[in-house]
Amino acid sequence: MYALCDVNSMYASCEKVFDPTIRNKPVVVLTNNDGCICAACNIAKRAGIGKKFVPYFQVKQELEKAGAVIKSSNYELYADLSQRMMETCTRFAPYSHIYSIDECFLFYGKGAYKPPEGWFEHARSIRRTVWREVRLPIGVGMGLTPTLAKAANHAAKRLDGFRGVAVIETEQERKSILKQMAVSDVWGIGRRISKRLNDIGIHSALDLANARADSMRKMFSVLIADTVLELNGHARISWDDVRSPKKQIFSTRSFGQRVTEKQVLRQAIATHAAIIARKLRKQDSLAVCVMVFAHSSIHAKEPYYRKAMVCEFSAPTNDTRVITKAMCSQIDAIYAEGVRFYKCGVGALELIDTSHYQPDMFVASQDNKALMGCLDFINNKYGRNTMYLAAQGIEQKFAMRRAFLSPQYTTRLADLPKIYCNDV
Repeated sequence: MYALCDVNSMYASCEKVFDPTIRNKPVVVLTNNDGCICAACNIAKRAGIGKKFVPYFQVKQELEKAGAVIKSSNYELYADLSQRMMETCTRFAPYSHIYSIDECFLFYGKGAYKPPEGWFEHARSIRRTVWREVRLPIGVGMGLTPTLAKAANHAAKRLDGFRGVAVIETEQERKSILKQMAVSDVWGIGRRISKRLNDIGIHSALDLANARADSMRKMFSVLIADTVLELNGHARISWDDVRSPKKQIFSTRSFGQRVTEKQVLRQAIATHAAIIARKLRKQDSLAVCVMVFAHSSIHAKEPYYRKAMVCEFSAPTNDTRVITKAMCSQIDAIYAEGVRFYKCGVGALELIDTSHYQPDMFVASQDNKALMGCLDFINNKYGRNTMYLAAQGIEQKFAMRRAFLSPQYTTRLADLPKIYCNDV
């Protein structure tokens, strides 16, 4: 048996954990630089506000009229609460897999194990425990395959009568839930594929389950054929404990306000260089060549400006100092006087695995593995950017705009909640 635990409106729900005053209000969370809506709580959704990826300035008056609480993305808070939620869920099963920041799969093995209280009560126990310990509302769906667990989770959160928990254990339960699901709601069925399926008369998840797997393989792909088998209770999808290394790594971000100073642009580039170097070390990769770019806004009144430069290293590297030095050396070629820069970034374009790299005896590497290991150890233990290169700047004027940022209740000492007890 598999279980899928999924937080309801993750970002908005996290905002309500430490602020009881907004728990019964519509809450909307914005993307980087407070640009667009990225999440809305159920109260906001029922009120018809908070549609995803709509620019905030377009619906600002509508949100104010509805009394919505606006929040900037507090990634530090979301990541910490996500980790706590995952730790709580994984106590309930021998195997687990974190699928995303708000979802995790639980697997109970291939045997005939069944909890004494039954699967439904077991799922309810997971949901109640997460609420009691983390104060996040989750939906729990259980099924004989990961795809059926996803379908059960969909029922738990969106279909009437389930109230946050659904279990697909019998044939009757399977058919009942799949019949109420559109084929586009099935895990792995995107918009284009669902349209093609609709064209051949497959509209519901049950229609897809009743299709022939070999026909789906010929018409679509092996993945769709496996989905058909999964919907019929035959587990075909598995996950790896370690994700495949990325073939390219980028760090980009738009500025909170337009940048016109060369030094500020240099600091932003150095910051992005440090980020990709850290990610390279995390997945045990080396960069052969790295690109740096900066550009103005395409929507600005002044002429659009964009410049990119690529640096190739004689010896592949993942050393923060080496990559930062190379990127900052391109600042004179990228910077232009009078340009109001909107965004910049750094990207490692060609990567190789450290275990497969054969050093060149005629080219000495400038990497200092011991120093980088010390840097990562300190930052992992005491928090990101506890130590960093001076090139990144002490006061980052290029930081993204977060005008509605809530306190970082669990990751910043100054923001820890304070409780005052009055003598009776």
